[in-house]
Amino acid sequence: MIKKNKVSAKVKVSDYAVLLSPVITEKSAMVGATGQTVTLKVDPRASKDEIRGAIERVFSVKVDGVRTCRFIGKTKRTMKGVGKRAGYKKAYVTLAAGSKIDLVEGL
Repeated sequence: MIKKNKVSAKVKVSDYAVLLSPVITEKSAMVGATGQTVTLKVDPRASKDEIRGAIERVFSVKVDGVRTCRFIGKTKRTMKGVGKRAGYKKAYVTLAAGSKIDLVEGL
């Protein structure tokens, strides 16, 4: 007998650890102009399935697809020596028809 794993509808603390912050830039505004795509900074260790589940549970929407990009921190020179910027992972989340996330509501 095979048991199927059911995705819990309850929001977990780990869901908020996966989703770090929204990306508010000109490019993300152009991509999300139709309201179907949202750009978020996510935990670099998170997989696409974890990102999809966290968004569906936190925002109560249906996700069609998740695309991710990894950005490696640049090395920068300063007067005191060499430093490095932090790297991060960005996710472009495509929502199903009829779903919408309003990240900048009230600003």
